[in-house]
Amino acid sequence: MHLNWKYNIVLLFIATLIAVLPLLFVKNSEFTGTDSKAAEEVQKISNDFEPWFQPFWEPPGGEIESLLFALQASLGTGIIFYCIGYLKGKRDAGKIMDH
Repeated sequence: MHLNWKYNIVLLFIATLIAVLPLLFVKNSEFTGTDSKAAEEVQKISNDFEPWFQPFWEPPGGEIESLLFALQASLGTGIIFYCIGYLKGKRDAGKIMDH
C-alpha cells in the first residue's frame, strides 16, 4: 500500500511537468482558435463592436492555449467520472452488505 502512494505521487509529478514545461519553454507559438476567428467575423459585421472585457493573462501562443483548454477538459472529465465511480462503488458496497 505504501509503494502505491509513492508511485501515484511520482505520476502526479510527471503529469505536472508535462503541463508546466510547455508554458515555460514554448514562446510565440502560432495557432488561432475559434475565439479569435469569431471576434474577426463579428468585427466584419459590426465595425463598432467592442469586447465586454479583456483577459487578465494571455498565453504566449495558441498551442499553450490549446494545452490549457485540454488540461481543463481532462480535469473536469476526471472529476465527473471519479464521482460516478465513487457513487457506483458506494452503491455496489451497499448491495454486498445487504446479502
